[in-house]
Amino acid sequence: MSANKETSEQNFLSSIKVSFWTFSSRIFGLLRDISTTNLFGASLYHDIFVVVLRIPNLFRRFFAEGAFNQAFVPILSDIEKTKDPKQVKDFIDSLAGILISTLFVFTIICLLFAPFVIFIFAPGFYFDSEKQELAVNVLRIMFPYLALISLVAFAAGIQNTHSRFSLPAATPIIFNLTLIVFALLIAPRMSTPLISLSWGVFLAGVLQLIIQFAPLKAIDRLPVPKVNLNNSDIPRFFKLIVPAVLAGGVTQINLLIDTIFASLLETGSPTWLYISDRLIQFPLGIFAIAIGTVLLPSLSRSAVNKDNSQFKTSLDNSFRLVIFIAIPSLIGLIYFAEPIIASLFYRGEFSELDVIKSSYSLVFFCYGLPFFMLMKVLTPAFFSRQDTKTPFYVALFSLFLNTILNYIFAFKLGYGHAGLAIGSSLAVLASSCILFFVLMKQNLLSLSIIFHKTNFAAIFSSLIMFFAFDYFVGIDSEWMSKFYEYSGLVRISLVTVIVILSCLFYFFISKWVFRVSNKDFYL
Repeated sequence: MSANKETSEQNFLSSIKVSFWTFSSRIFGLLRDISTTNLFGASLYHDIFVVVLRIPNLFRRFFAEGAFNQAFVPILSDIEKTKDPKQVKDFIDSLAGILISTLFVFTIICLLFAPFVIFIFAPGFYFDSEKQELAVNVLRIMFPYLALISLVAFAAGIQNTHSRFSLPAATPIIFNLTLIVFALLIAPRMSTPLISLSWGVFLAGVLQLIIQFAPLKAIDRLPVPKVNLNNSDIPRFFKLIVPAVLAGGVTQINLLIDTIFASLLETGSPTWLYISDRLIQFPLGIFAIAIGTVLLPSLSRSAVNKDNSQFKTSLDNSFRLVIFIAIPSLIGLIYFAEPIIASLFYRGEFSELDVIKSSYSLVFFCYGLPFFMLMKVLTPAFFSRQDTKTPFYVALFSLFLNTILNYIFAFKLGYGHAGLAIGSSLAVLASSCILFFVLMKQNLLSLSIIFHKTNFAAIFSSLIMFFAFDYFVGIDSEWMSKFYEYSGLVRISLVTVIVILSCLFYFFISKWVFRVSNKDFYL
């Protein structure tokens, strides 16, 4: 087996492991959302919870899902290869000290100026005294979670550099389990359930950080923090980190912009948008982020070794694997949008109207799903070569475009929260196309990749799957009215069976009709 092929197979298998743990985390994440929507419904309390949580959560997604590591992993990979273990440890210790100091100061400032933070991130709450007071109280409890999860991401970056992906991918399960316990057992017994749930977020951050100590010690990379600005690699890191955070987190920034606009719309809009985002994050997190997590260290090693052939092979196969997963996910989520949301969230205070409203934004998010997923593959191709300028400028363009489109579709054209999903999908479409053509110009991707057999297999297998289920299931208003009458367990069971059969049918058609195999996607 050639070195390139062996590396590709190892990366593919690592992606499977990360996908498994991410899948498990997403399942618990759905259970968490079911628990919180059951507790609050699409009420003011849940609106405040999801909007305020979005603030530290924005940074969690930046860090835990790649943007921090976009800058950190390539530099650490380079240092691990070119310098001795003592210098590696000194870099990690120095960066840990600077990171902790910066996070401490930033957290204190945001706690002191919490009303201003609410004004920036949720202006719709700021100008209502009742909403502002509650949002500020929740933010002051939740915000330290940002510092905790940032350190968790730092630990994950170290482990990923050493090809240890499982624990970082599994860590969010702790967050979800903690909030499930609080939402089901603790918050309902408290006089202010929202405040109780906010403390659950803080505790989840503490627990996630604690479990990182043992694996870091096992690879002799447990940091002993010190503030050492004289380390020669620290300036190089900070030169990359600012554009990396913006460019790598463009999807999350766009979602934050959606949330800001949603706070200005009717009550329930932030919750409906949040539910849609959570379901989009399912295929995005299980597959695209998992692939991107494994891809970045691989591309970084190829860049350090100047192995252009392996670099292009890994990028090409990752691109096609994302498309192969994104197309059926898009079609399936659009067709089953309302049944999926109803099966998961139609209970307690979450009404049938909330289901329908959430399905509107989910459908429009779905049109951008392939491009949301492709961003997780395209951006590592730049950061692995320590090129932060290109994705940085594309991210700025995307922010500008998304803001304009949100205003037009949500307010001018009156599509409300669904208009925000339209704006985000169009913005990420433009961003991914620009990055794709830049990589083409750099001779790292070819236009011919679009016409690869796996892409045609994905399109035609998905269409066959769609027409088959439309013929045998035929979801319409009459079908949905009966569906709402079923118990929660029956609804979940029915949708689960449909999803499993859809996946099996899709992979069967792909394999036996179009002859697609896992070897077509070795990373």
